Amino acid sequence: MRFAKTLTPIAVAVGALLAVAPLACHADTVVKIGFAAPLTGPNANYGKDLENGVKMALDDAKAQGIKIKGQPVSFELVAEDDQADPRVGVQVAQKLVDEGVSVVVGHFNSGTTIPASDLYEKAGLPDIDPAATNPVISGRGYKNVFMVISSDAQNAGTAGAYAVTTTKAKRIAVIDDRTAFGQGEADEFVKAVKAHGGDIIDREFTTNQATDFKTQLTNIKSRNPDLIFVAALNPQAAGIMKQMNQLGIKAQYVGGGGVKDIDFIKLAGNVSEGAMAWEYGRPLDSTTVGAKFAERFKQKFGEDVLSYAPFGYDAAWTAIKAMQAANSTKPDDYRARLRSISFDGITGHIEFNGDGSLKNGSSTVYQVKNGQWVTVKTVSGL
Repeated sequence: MRFAKTLTPIAVAVGALLAVAPLACHADTVVKIGFAAPLTGPNANYGKDLENGVKMALDDAKAQGIKIKGQPVSFELVAEDDQADPRVGVQVAQKLVDEGVSVVVGHFNSGTTIPASDLYEKAGLPDIDPAATNPVISGRGYKNVFMVISSDAQNAGTAGAYAVTTTKAKRIAVIDDRTAFGQGEADEFVKAVKAHGGDIIDREFTTNQATDFKTQLTNIKSRNPDLIFVAALNPQAAGIMKQMNQLGIKAQYVGGGGVKDIDFIKLAGNVSEGAMAWEYGRPLDSTTVGAKFAERFKQKFGEDVLSYAPFGYDAAWTAIKAMQAANSTKPDDYRARLRSISFDGITGHIEFNGDGSLKNGSSTVYQVKNGQWVTVKTVSGL
């Protein structure tokens, strides 16, 4: 007892440090995962859906006790709102680079992804693209850009071929929102229609802020179309469907990526019946792992998957698996592992072509029947 009383405050402090030191050595290594998408504004629902998919992947990685270099890893999400604005997209890209993230999952819009990925390439920071689909993204020879989603050349190209060969449309019109995404997929659709001997009778455009499409649709109606391809996101996509009905246009409505979700049906109402849309990847309910993902997502976030959450999930796991394979979180160490990665994800098989685009991606056409989107056909490997 007398000895204990003679301990100095310094000795006590040292003893305390020694006592906790073994615990400190086992503290998780924090790895920052960057994320960028519109979290406010008209596209915020898509961005939040995507972010929730990434969060779910990081939570699953934590539950699995992922280790790198023998140390437990804690993946920390660093999320930025790019507002679907190219200028803001570059600003948040710089913030993520400055923050020292190990990878970026993003962006959502092609218009933000293209300029932001220029910056990531210069910084040597891998960008796993879960949603943006303009072929320019993977067409610049960049070493740090990887797409876990099919490009418009595949999705809209498949839609164009299907319109001619299966739907047997003779008089096809196109309307797009002039964004990098909308114009890009419209271009690919038109290219495929012409390649298969189809006829584009009119091409109109609007903006991603517009609410009135009657001028464009009146022009299209005068040319008597039997199919109209709409390259725009909601609410514009649903608004075009409603105004087609108001103008008495009977042509088959076909949407591109981002149209097949519950918001389209809510916004268009009964008018949505019969609408068709092409989406990237395979239906969630077509596989056990996909159906389970949808169930777990609903339990975790209290809402159904909107569109891109599964791609956000697969993008995050693509980075995690590459880091595991390289036993490092440094881009220069794990980048090569990204190029050789091969695994079955929620959305399909994840493997990249030499330009970073998704190898053998798939697309699915859906149709609204009795107020619900139902699967018509999945086309793979194009």
